[in-house]
Amino acid sequence: MFSWILALLLAVLSGGLATVYLWWFKRRRKEMQLGLQALAGMHWREFSTLVKRALHEQRGLHDVGDGQADSREPSSDFLLSDGPHRWLVSCKHGLAYRIGTAAVNELGAAARLAGAKGGLLITEGRVERDGLAAALKQGVDVLDGPRLWPLLQPYLPGDIESRVRATARNEALRRTAIALLGACTLGLLAGLGYQTTVAEREAPPVPEPAAAPVAPTAPAAPVATPSPLTAAPAPAVAPAATAGDDRSDPNPDAATLERYQRQLSHDLARQPGVASGVWLTRQTLAINRTGDIDAIWPLICDQVLHYPALRTVRIQLNARPGVEEPVRWRQCATM
Repeated sequence: MFSWILALLLAVLSGGLATVYLWWFKRRRKEMQLGLQALAGMHWREFSTLVKRALHEQRGLHDVGDGQADSREPSSDFLLSDGPHRWLVSCKHGLAYRIGTAAVNELGAAARLAGAKGGLLITEGRVERDGLAAALKQGVDVLDGPRLWPLLQPYLPGDIESRVRATARNEALRRTAIALLGACTLGLLAGLGYQTTVAEREAPPVPEPAAAPVAPTAPAAPVATPSPLTAAPAPAVAPAATAGDDRSDPNPDAATLERYQRQLSHDLARQPGVASGVWLTRQTLAINRTGDIDAIWPLICDQVLHYPALRTVRIQLNARPGVEEPVRWRQCATM
């Protein structure tokens, strides 16, 4: 139950954060981008008229009454006044503008020749960093891209503004749906992962395999007494691995050594009192046991010594499940 609560909380949190970002930041940025594109698509006369209206209503600037304003078409450069001071406004109409120092210095010089206090540079494009530094020196106020959109947004024609808002909203809805689907998937994966981890921790220990029944031994055959002239044969000692045995190579390559390790793990898991044998490193073998160390140690070494290449490995004897006892380290043979 806790895993699904965790999954739900994770999905809600990630989905909520994604929704806030997409609607509060991404949608507004998209509206600005689309709005600047709509402004750039206007005729330059319409754009100049829109700029004049915005500056008049928001900054109190109006046309200079020199008797020529009414006889001329709206221009991209014009003089506005706030009463005691004049300002030369220059409109660089288009998104492609990347304005630097030269254009700003030119506007500052033109403003001084026209007797204006300063200049006002307006563009849907962008004024570069060196252009902004020059504007401070020349007394030129810059309204580009992100600075221009809040000024002109209220004066867009109704159909253009509605189209801009609808397009930005539809894109935000699409991205939000994708983000919510991703949040649900993330929560589901987290819940399943937590369930799997808990199930592995609570899994019961591997039961000790039952010992094979011992078959009754046949009565020993009578031993013939050797003749005094015949020497008694020495008892044969079985080697750990004969020369023709597949396991007899004391210096195997990496692939063969790995196969030896897998075979030894398999053989140890079949011994009574041994749950499994796991290789921690090439020279460390961990034994998960269910039997007493003294009882299983001879069985372990009997299997290890079949492999000359593995006879000197360190063997880590882990504690039995549910029994408070330390981990033991042993070796079946030394160099």
